[in-house]
Amino acid sequence: MNTIAWVGRKVGGALVVLWLVASAIFIAIRLIPGDPAEAIMGGPGSQASAQALAAARAEYALDQPIITQYFLYLGKLLTFDFGTSYSLKQPVTQVMGEVLPNTLWLSLMALLIAWLLALCFSALAMRAGRIGTFVGNLLEIIAAAVPHFWLGAVLIMLFSSALGWLPAVDNGTGRGLVLPILTLALPLAGFLTQLMRDSLTEAMSSQFALAARARGESRLKLFWRHGLRHAALPALSLTGWAFSSLLSGAVVVEAIFARPGLGRSLLSAVLARDIPMVTGIALFSALVYIVVMAISEGIERMINPAGDPR
Repeated sequence: MNTIAWVGRKVGGALVVLWLVASAIFIAIRLIPGDPAEAIMGGPGSQASAQALAAARAEYALDQPIITQYFLYLGKLLTFDFGTSYSLKQPVTQVMGEVLPNTLWLSLMALLIAWLLALCFSALAMRAGRIGTFVGNLLEIIAAAVPHFWLGAVLIMLFSSALGWLPAVDNGTGRGLVLPILTLALPLAGFLTQLMRDSLTEAMSSQFALAARARGESRLKLFWRHGLRHAALPALSLTGWAFSSLLSGAVVVEAIFARPGLGRSLLSAVLARDIPMVTGIALFSALVYIVVMAISEGIERMINPAGDPR
């Protein structure tokens, strides 16, 4: 029963969040200077006639009162009708379906690599001395703070221009994915390592850890059986946020490495004032955030169902 109530709360909360995001998008779009009908016709440079602009307003209900436009907008979203892209002249769902797998695969691989790096660095920090701990802390801070565009440029200069090991742009092969994945994963790995290292230090020096050591349990066994679980919980609770940050970072990374995906499509849509495309991608990003947050919370409940600090 508790599980059913938890799922019900999550579904209800997701619907409220999506409604708020959709409403915020609607308001933000209406605050953008300029005539939306001109964007539909191809922008101010299209030199559309007054009759063509009037026809576009009538077709998209832009000549209706704002409250009517709002409810028509929500009605279409309820039927998963995001409209047609102004610039591509294709249904938004079709365009998103074509580029979505690329972005999801890139983000999932970056999340996996970030977690693996964080686990490895946390385990090494447990055995490091004072100097090693200081160097590790410094590298974690630098990795967490470095912006994606700068890191991507550095990786291209090092591994593509200088060493020639990897392509500078995504060429559709596994080698072409390495630099985009590392560009997304390294900052996140630095942040996750900071969380996990602090939790690991606290767990390994707690009363239950000292009692386990007194019973003869090795430090390595204690790490895998107890310390790792407690070190992973704080980072796991932020996995939903982390995945959303990867989706937002994909906007920059896909542009740097010329990789087709949601991020690159969003950038092009913003520049072209393609309102349906911006709306569809923004709502999908919010939905992904909600789903991943629910999954990470469910995994956290499985690992620590009673919230037991031991």
